[in-house]
Amino acid sequence: MLLRKTVLVLSLATAALLASAGTATAAPAASATVSAAAANPVIVVGGLSGVAVAYEPIAARLRADGYRTFIYQLPGLGLGDIPASARAFAGYVEQVRATTGATTVDVVAHSEGGLVSRYYLKRLGGTATVGRYVSLGTPQYGTYVANIVSFLGLGSCAGVVACQQMTIGSAFLADLNAGDDTPGSVRYTTIRTLQDELVRPTGNAAVNDGATNVLIQSYCPLRVVGHLGLVLDGTAYTIVRGALVDGPVRPNCLAV
Repeated sequence: MLLRKTVLVLSLATAALLASAGTATAAPAASATVSAAAANPVIVVGGLSGVAVAYEPIAARLRADGYRTFIYQLPGLGLGDIPASARAFAGYVEQVRATTGATTVDVVAHSEGGLVSRYYLKRLGGTATVGRYVSLGTPQYGTYVANIVSFLGLGSCAGVVACQQMTIGSAFLADLNAGDDTPGSVRYTTIRTLQDELVRPTGNAAVNDGATNVLIQSYCPLRVVGHLGLVLDGTAYTIVRGALVDGPVRPNCLAV
């Protein structure tokens, strides 16, 4: 059973495990850096099967830009119940606030991490402690990649709870997406790519109710970015960086 779960997770998001081999590229121009004392700490939230080291490349970029940056690895690599992961994340946010003395934090979340973070905001009172929410390739309204597992005769996601919850039409997503998608005064940004092999349809990575939803190829039509690439790609990072300073959407299509 464990082997079957491992195979399933690989089909959903374990490409993130390969990111540990990636390295951060040159830091952006000095003019883009921020004052660490003035900026909110940033928590990078990993996705399904995403070990913490997989997010070091984007964390290194953030640190180079002056942000106090923390990486949150989902409990059990995100295989379990998403609301339970969100409750654990709530405790981590409090640890970061206590460590830094900050009132609010910003969240940059990849894949399932965006659902964990958004559940924290919407159902656990997180809007009081988060200033900005940025998701990267999060199946906000589910993904056919999860549904296809049942079609292939492997049962309901082979017993992986988070996979079941990320299927289109799941009870979890119906609850999460009931009412306002963007509660509180948090500034919401979603980033998606046409080449996302794990979030299908890619439009399901966007949310409603006033969020800034960015499709990379709307600005950079020749840019090829996969699901994992959202945390490695230079152009994607320029969108993240702009969102963290409440700037306009101006992706650098040539960023590395």
